[in-house]
Amino acid sequence: QYKFRDLTVEEVKNVSKIYPNFTFSMNTYTFKDGSQKDLLNFSGTVPVKYGNSYNIPIHLWILDSYPFAPPICFLKPTVNMGISVGKHVDAHGRIYLPYLQNWSHPKSTVIGLIKEMIAKFEEELPLYSLSSSDAARQSELLSYIAKITEGETDMKSKSKIGEGKTEGCFNKITVVGAGDLGIACVLAVAAKGAADKVVLLDLSEGAAKGGTMDFDIFALPNVEISKDFSASADSKVVILTVNSLGNAQTYLDVIQSNVDLFRGIVPAISHYSQNTVLLVASHPVEIMTYVSWKLSAFPKSRVIGVGANLDTERFKHILANLLKAQVLAKDAWIIGEQGEDKVLSWTGCHLVANQREAMAACNSREKVANRAMEVLKGKGQRSWSVGLSVADLTDSILKDKRKVHSVSTLAKGYHNINSEVFLSLPCVLGTSGVIETLKLEEDPLVQENLQSSAGSLHDLQQQLKL
Repeated sequence: QYKFRDLTVEEVKNVSKIYPNFTFSMNTYTFKDGSQKDLLNFSGTVPVKYGNSYNIPIHLWILDSYPFAPPICFLKPTVNMGISVGKHVDAHGRIYLPYLQNWSHPKSTVIGLIKEMIAKFEEELPLYSLSSSDAARQSELLSYIAKITEGETDMKSKSKIGEGKTEGCFNKITVVGAGDLGIACVLAVAAKGAADKVVLLDLSEGAAKGGTMDFDIFALPNVEISKDFSASADSKVVILTVNSLGNAQTYLDVIQSNVDLFRGIVPAISHYSQNTVLLVASHPVEIMTYVSWKLSAFPKSRVIGVGANLDTERFKHILANLLKAQVLAKDAWIIGEQGEDKVLSWTGCHLVANQREAMAACNSREKVANRAMEVLKGKGQRSWSVGLSVADLTDSILKDKRKVHSVSTLAKGYHNINSEVFLSLPCVLGTSGVIETLKLEEDPLVQENLQSSAGSLHDLQQQLKL
């Protein structure tokens, strides 16, 4: 059942050489949504020096998409050991490390993971000795953990698993990244009532980073905060908001840093939500949407960038409400790349039949459009405004509204573009993602600008290491 069996077997051999005390077996793992799967697991102890020398028992579950998804890691305390909850360990013994969050094949390995685990545990010991009175309570906790991680469920647990499956029909979404944009997306989606449940995946290191502490304090209904990729299981939409904050020197380095980050995220997300629509808000959106498409191996219809949706909605609003040109607003679209290279286009010219009058009307349209573009230039894209745009797109997808949005989609085959690049085009959105791409007016200048953007994006993509 392992997609990359040879690589997985090789990893087992490497671990066995360095840590001969480890045992290997196939057991049933129960995910948070109640689904179960037989997975390979490593069980053994790692040596840790914290004043004295300790052997810390751990249990690693290897997903069937390994090595492109990181292992699921737990402490495995005995009845005489208590769990020290900290920034790397939760109350159930689940282990969280930067190495797991930044997992990227072939750089990341189980050996490397264990080495970081030892280093972090030497900074903060994850276990402590229990008194005899506490040992009984610890035994109950260990029994509970065993039921979760090893599929040993009693009748009550089976009931909950059955209930979990009914949640699959809910409109559940996941927002990946707890920075300002991620939090803005959660708040906007919650305010719009677009989803029944929102999971915020906080991949930052430390409990209070990313602002999620305030979510814990002022709890929102139907919002769950997690560091566990399995919490995203069966999401209808997954919104990617993360951006690398590395010390890159060039623009290409910045993008490559984001690509490296996505390599540890997208395969794991795709594993837990195989039918989801990926909605990319990370920068640069056209490149990162392409990267998400490649890493997920999803159909092009289910990988969408937020693209020019915000600019288009603003532009239409300016035309209709400030310039009182409702007829023009209906067919106006901002397309192409986000930023300064965006292009104005129209889905049709329904003005007049007479050619002379049509030319005059189009000239008038151009003047009004130029005024609207000048107003649009003064509008920045803050996190909360992008969050509102994301909520708008999410609502259209979850509720199958068949509404038209200008979003980043695979542009190959449109406007004589022959390369695999993502550009904003007017698309009909529904539960399966992009249902249809609308035809735009044939304008040589628009086509030239789109092809220029496609060329520069393709050249940049060719320099990336996926």
